[in-house]
Amino acid sequence: MEVAEVLPDFADAFAFESFNRMQREALPALLERSDNVVASAPTASGKTALAELAICNALAEDGTALFLAPLRALTNEKEADWERFESLGYSVYVVTGERDLNPRRAERADILVMTPEKLDSATRKHDSPRYSFVTDIDVCVIDEVHLLDADRRGSVLEVTISRLRRLCDPRVVALSATMPNIDDVAAWLDSPPECTFEFGDEYRPVDLNAGVKTYTHGENTFADKYRRLYRALDLAEPHLREDGQALVFVASRQDTVQAAKKARDEIGERDIPMGARGDYDFHTETKRLENDTLRNSALDGVAFHHAGLSKNDKDLVEEWFKEGKIELLFSTSTLAWGVNLPARCVVIRDTKYHDPLEGEVDMSPLDVLQMLGRAGRPGYDDVGYGWVVCDTADADTYRRLLRDGKEIESRLADSLATHLNAEIAMGTITDLEDVMDWLETTFYYVRGQSRPDDYDFQNLRRRVRDCLEGLVEQGFVETGPELSVEATPRGVLASTYYLRLETAVGFANLCDRSSGADSETGTADDTATLEADDILETVASATEFDSVSARQSERDAINAVLVGRNTPELDAGQRKVLAILRSAANGNTPPDLRSDAWVIRRNALRLLAALRAFLERFGTAHDANLARRLEARIENGVADDAVGLTAIDGVASGRASKLAKEGLATPGDVVEAGVEGLVRAGLGDSIAERIYEGAQTLPAVELEWGSFPDSVTTGESTVHEVIVRNVGEPSTAGIRVTVNGVEMTATTCYLRDRTTVPIGVFGANADELEYTISVAFPDEPLVPCEETRVVDVV
Repeated sequence: MEVAEVLPDFADAFAFESFNRMQREALPALLERSDNVVASAPTASGKTALAELAICNALAEDGTALFLAPLRALTNEKEADWERFESLGYSVYVVTGERDLNPRRAERADILVMTPEKLDSATRKHDSPRYSFVTDIDVCVIDEVHLLDADRRGSVLEVTISRLRRLCDPRVVALSATMPNIDDVAAWLDSPPECTFEFGDEYRPVDLNAGVKTYTHGENTFADKYRRLYRALDLAEPHLREDGQALVFVASRQDTVQAAKKARDEIGERDIPMGARGDYDFHTETKRLENDTLRNSALDGVAFHHAGLSKNDKDLVEEWFKEGKIELLFSTSTLAWGVNLPARCVVIRDTKYHDPLEGEVDMSPLDVLQMLGRAGRPGYDDVGYGWVVCDTADADTYRRLLRDGKEIESRLADSLATHLNAEIAMGTITDLEDVMDWLETTFYYVRGQSRPDDYDFQNLRRRVRDCLEGLVEQGFVETGPELSVEATPRGVLASTYYLRLETAVGFANLCDRSSGADSETGTADDTATLEADDILETVASATEFDSVSARQSERDAINAVLVGRNTPELDAGQRKVLAILRSAANGNTPPDLRSDAWVIRRNALRLLAALRAFLERFGTAHDANLARRLEARIENGVADDAVGLTAIDGVASGRASKLAKEGLATPGDVVEAGVEGLVRAGLGDSIAERIYEGAQTLPAVELEWGSFPDSVTTGESTVHEVIVRNVGEPSTAGIRVTVNGVEMTATTCYLRDRTTVPIGVFGANADELEYTISVAFPDEPLVPCEETRVVDVV
């Protein structure tokens, strides 16, 4: 069946000319009906075309399509792959956390590409102009719906799809690798039998011979890696000798590089005929690679692939592997979910990996099946060979997985309170009955009906009531008459910033210290103020970092960073997070801590933004500003006295440090220096002009003390007014007045032009009174503006 015959207006949107057997069987459901569709099929059987058929059907009716990709890296690949739609006049727009959202482009897009996490965040804010586009979706394609069973991400996908269906009721097309309980997924999505497809192994383009091979586990984990590598090469060698290709999955980016290096040596020892060093043309082609190690490896027919490579290098490796110039490829699991790169032989060398936030974890069964599904090259091989290399103790587990597959379970119970709080915060749940109505829209409810004993289904209402009571006790929810429920400001912030509830409680406790309130007695402390380490320790203690572990090799580096700081309340993992944050703020993370630093920093920046919002709402503007400065310092590695420079658009760590060395440490210094001064500091003319203009868009404070006295007589008191003037852009400001270090007044206002601060001068029992006015902007990483006047008591 020709594509042009079925979809003449969209023939150029497909990468092939004819539909295969599996695609032909699904065509009527996708193109002739409007029901939701659920389809499971083996890897490499052509599921992507089903997604594209559903998208074309929506576009033909002037609708908007949403494609949910399981990984952020795959959203970029879809954007490139679907330039075919762009050439037909349809716009494709990727919405992820790493890109700045353009609401107008998102609203006008014909095809949106998102991850479940980003869609979760967007649907929580659907009533804002920025994210209103999510309520105008006509078809939602879920790629790899079996991710419902993923430990940390499954519940996000589940509740987000349920929410999206309540918001705009799009047609849902859910695609998956083979799963035994497809009927449960179909029941959840209301897919009728005529639109539910379970394509078995007979639809695989190449038969799969999968098995488990064991190795002898030793005491040294480093040596174990090489034992598994040699085992993997033993399995790959026969195929490599017959001009086949092998794909070996390993745990980390660094492992791909090290395994490729060792494999090249071993291939030479075994005299396996591989490589193209005599091929002059290929030798010339490899010069296009940016990674020198990869270039040398590719010439021997061995390569590595991971998300840290440049797009140029990844594209070249993929191209050469498809052409057969690369015969042995080492990759992380990301490749299993992304580009279609089949190999005659697939070996999973590592079934465990190190997660910076979770420690050592087992690779998910879904990942294992997805990787093995890459075995077999259509058009080249009659059989694909897939092997799991594991310790003897784990062998039976993987044999059962390969024999029986993996039923898809709901993971909602593990995070029910968090997701329930989010729904209450959005106003979609207002009482206990609403909770039950919401639960009935989830996969959790459907799966509970299928397996009532395993899900304790008969006690569901009681467990929901207990969950609600817990939210009330922790201050996230308030109850009203007739069992009504409503989110508190704490609950709203926890939902808005995607926080685990235990973390939100810790943030609220810090806010009590910030505001001077004792969480036990409710009394105030006029001298309360937070320090940088108070904020960093609170973030390091967040439950999002609970599973972080400190390796023995990292202990010395951690102790060196935290020298002089007594942290008995922090465990080893929390101390590691704190050390990474403190060193990142100073721009000098020790080498021994860098392997996990990037992930920990990115998560910490999100948590710091949330903590800043908590402090602005429940603490003080000055402490919120401190959190904002720490956020900027950790992101840019800039000293505190120069962190305000990062508020200027176009100034990051390098430029901020350069300007600070020239004596320009604040945006005010930049404005005062002018374009000529910035050029003298070493900036180019156009950059200097842009930075000068950027500095002028920030708030800037001038204090006018007027007739403020130099002295006061003992026992007398007078009131004077000081004008706080904003000569820059309007912004929220916190104004604090202290006398001899004790807070007299504090207020927060939107400082558009000027405001007047009344200050009482009183002849106290002291030789002199030191009055300090401090103005802080909680939304900007600007060092607070402070001025002091001393009044003698005579």
